[in-house]
Amino acid sequence: MIDLNQISTLPPKDSVKSEVKEKLKVTRKILFALQNKFYADGRYSMLIILQGVDTSGKDGTIRHAFSSMNPQGVQVKSFKKPTEDEKRHDFLWRIYPHFPEKGMIKVFNRSYYEDILVPTVENSLSEDVLKHRANLINELEHHLKANNTLILKFYLHLSAEEQVERIAERKAKPHKRWKYTKEDELVPQKWDEYRRAYHTLINACSHLPWHIVPADKRWYRNWFVANKLLETLEQLNLTYPQSK
Repeated sequence: MIDLNQISTLPPKDSVKSEVKEKLKVTRKILFALQNKFYADGRYSMLIILQGVDTSGKDGTIRHAFSSMNPQGVQVKSFKKPTEDEKRHDFLWRIYPHFPEKGMIKVFNRSYYEDILVPTVENSLSEDVLKHRANLINELEHHLKANNTLILKFYLHLSAEEQVERIAERKAKPHKRWKYTKEDELVPQKWDEYRRAYHTLINACSHLPWHIVPADKRWYRNWFVANKLLETLEQLNLTYPQSK
């Protein structure tokens, strides 16, 4: 069982910021070539799921870890609060059209996991319904894996103290202020609730493993995610198709 309280939100003590940032530059260059090969090979698709509390850095991770790859082969889908139309359907209905096709990498900025997380925090669904949703997600991911979709699930592990600092930063810095809303001031009050909800969710939906990303330092978070992607692609023995 994963215990988030026992996992540090900080990089390993021997991590050096300048060295990690340099490794990220190298990693991104390799990813550019590998993603092109992944697309040409055409045997696999890949789904990358980014989850985390507000300000944990999902947007920043996408910008820094994946931006070196060809946008024709890497697409991002953000999932917000369900619309009224989406609420009239099964909770997975809005997700189905966005799963990646062969050769493609799809990044979910939030995902179907929000449909367990938010109702857990808001206490809006029964335990039976939440367990049913978790079972459905496990079966769905098993189905995707059986059809050669690789799934990388990342939880951006942020401390309560860092969240408070980032909300203040969002409020103070002009290039971040557009994201700020008055509701942001209330977010830290629910940090404990979201941490407990994520603990339950991650352990209930662990058919495929989660990567717990120390997210208090952006430079380490970005490299960690990019490096896991690199390791996964390197294990696939990708090949270019033979010319006709």
